[in-house]
Amino acid sequence: MKFDTLHQGISFYKNYARVSGFDNRLYSTKKRKSDGKISLKHYVCNKEGFRKTQRVQSNSKKKRPITRMWYNSRITLKLINDQDNYIIFSFHEGHKHPLTTPNSAHHIQ
Repeated sequence: MKFDTLHQGISFYKNYARVSGFDNRLYSTKKRKSDGKISLKHYVCNKEGFRKTQRVQSNSKKKRPITRMWYNSRITLKLINDQDNYIIFSFHEGHKHPLTTPNSAHHIQ
């Protein structure tokens, strides 16, 4: 699939995620050194991966549960070199958690 702008590609995935019943987050961005233009952008399900550091302070009474799982649900948008268009370079759909029902989908941003 081809998009005229990066924003259109991001909007497409965010809308897909909302309709499918999951929330997403930015995973990484890569820029070209020559002109600073974004060449790759990765978005993942908000429950994908593991946190690198523990965010709970040791003196905290309430421990936050671990909500992330290791699986590969993501989309990668790639800049086409000779044009200013973006394509879906890779797309993985697998989720290991229950998705939100249509009645609860309004809670997803």
